[in-house]
Amino acid sequence: MTDAVSRGVLDTSTVILLGRLADASALPDEPVITAVTLAELSVGPLVASDDQERAGRQAHLQQAEADFDPLPFDAAAARSFGQVAASLRRAGRKPAARAYDAMIAATAVANGLPVHTCNPGDFDGIDGLTVVSVPYPDH
Repeated sequence: MTDAVSRGVLDTSTVILLGRLADASALPDEPVITAVTLAELSVGPLVASDDQERAGRQAHLQQAEADFDPLPFDAAAARSFGQVAASLRRAGRKPAARAYDAMIAATAVANGLPVHTCNPGDFDGIDGLTVVSVPYPDH
């Protein structure tokens, strides 16, 4: 693997699917997550429709908290967010509709890292962001 992908940001979808991935070759050698992913994961148990779903979502949150020291959404990420939002608008997409993804992308851009995702379309149209597609696990 090249130095460019030795470290990379896993988006929320990829963190949730980590245990089900059949092919981990698209993952970085040193995966990191953002504080935004922890924020997004923390919503899950609170909006779950039943106890089983709530328990599963809580398990994902707790595993992510145990496994990762998240990159913060700091001043550099906030500045990058402006560029990300402008890119999305130029591409005809509404940044508010994908706020979590835009903030994850901004954190990745600010840290000079690619985003590894099972949902690459979520990051379409963002200038300056390298997106690595992670094969979605078979159901």
